[in-house]
Amino acid sequence: MGGNVAYRRSRIPFRYALAVIPLLGGALWGCALNPPPSADEIRSQTLAHAELPPKWKAPGAAEGAVVDGWLATFNDASLRALVEEALVHNADLRVAATRVEQAGGYLKVAGASLYPAVTALGRAGGKLSGDNSGLTGILVSASWEIDLWGRVRYGRAAATQQYASALSDFEYGRQSLAAMVAKSWFLATEAKQQKETAAQIVTSAEQLLNIARQRLRVGAGNELDVAVAQANLDGYRDTLRQLELAYEQSLRALELLLGRYPAAAMEASGKLDLMPPPVPAGLPSELLERRPDVVAAERRVAAAFDRVGEAKAAMLPKISLTAGVSSVSSDLFVLKDHNNPVWSAGANLLAPIYQGGALRAQVEIRTSEQKQALAEYAQAGLRAFGEVENALATEFTLKDRQTILMNAVTDNERALELANVQYRVGSVDLRSVSQQQLALFAARSALIRVQSEARVQRVNLYLALGGSFKKSEEEKKTEDGTQSNLAPPSPTEETTGSGKTTN
Repeated sequence: MGGNVAYRRSRIPFRYALAVIPLLGGALWGCALNPPPSADEIRSQTLAHAELPPKWKAPGAAEGAVVDGWLATFNDASLRALVEEALVHNADLRVAATRVEQAGGYLKVAGASLYPAVTALGRAGGKLSGDNSGLTGILVSASWEIDLWGRVRYGRAAATQQYASALSDFEYGRQSLAAMVAKSWFLATEAKQQKETAAQIVTSAEQLLNIARQRLRVGAGNELDVAVAQANLDGYRDTLRQLELAYEQSLRALELLLGRYPAAAMEASGKLDLMPPPVPAGLPSELLERRPDVVAAERRVAAAFDRVGEAKAAMLPKISLTAGVSSVSSDLFVLKDHNNPVWSAGANLLAPIYQGGALRAQVEIRTSEQKQALAEYAQAGLRAFGEVENALATEFTLKDRQTILMNAVTDNERALELANVQYRVGSVDLRSVSQQQLALFAARSALIRVQSEARVQRVNLYLALGGSFKKSEEEKKTEDGTQSNLAPPSPTEETTGSGKTTN
């Protein structure tokens, strides 16, 4: 009797067997994917040799957590307006925004494979149909791949990580653009001040030439002094012309960042405002979690890991469920008598047996890409550390240099004043005055350069630390007590929690 029972069970109708397949697929759907390495695991694997210190090595780092809103610390309304203009009209940033849109589209495409695909085919025309068959009808079919091994889910996970990476890259692009505008504004201001300083030196040289001519007229001077004064004036005029060109070029560079035509039509500020207070630099260990470009590199490592899983799953069989319904008729001949419409259901199995090693090679390629992503993450992390240390050390040195050069300008101004007096009374010749005049010009020029560079390096430090040029939503809530409704862009709910984003 037991044998008869076994025999009857082996004769289950095929339509009942098909009903079991979705249940089996649903059970296998719960198979979890291998998670990508965490941020801590990536750091320990790629930056173990770096041995992060507990605090920054360069001097001048203020204690405290890094804060956002660095653009407001310069207290320059014109600069803020320029940054806002660049964020709207800069062409490079618009290109970066399209990359985010593309990554969101790829994410939707990858997620669509998780759901059944339904297609419809209709035919009409009767006797006038294209092949004269007279067939008319409609066919609706559906197919669904059971993602037994996670190939489709790995693909969607990789697309999710890639989208998160694109978001972080875009945010870093926004921060970099704001930093570029600020630095270009400071450099244009410096160029204007250098031009004005050169104009003052030209005026002083013209006065000195007039004095030399007057001394020659009254017999107290000689033609050599006049020739030397004239040669010095020509040299200063040439320097002024070069600085005028540098100023125009700095304006054109800034206008390009703003999306304007580079006509050098705008006007830079005539002075550099006071330096903001020292910047809280945080800790080296926190930098990798805060910098958007490093976060983007981390997400690319996770995406590469999922691509490896997708390539491995592609080596295993694919099972798809199919179903369809059709209704067909003909005006020319009688079809075989059957129920109309016709329903059908089935399953497909596609197993790769031999493809010349292509699938295994694809796994090797994806594995190599994962190694590349890990190396690029280490590269991005070390570059971030280097940028912070360099910015801190440079700002500390520039602060000392500014004090020294301010004293040098004061001393040279006094020395030039005494040299002019002595030249008028005939105690010294024109060479002493010319040398002192050149020394004053060099000291003023160096002071302007250091003051501008100090602000440029401050912007570099803000960017290197990962601080945003706008205040975070949490900081705004703390200041005004209001609740913000702003949210980061997301194409689908599937990206929620997929990676880190930076405001």
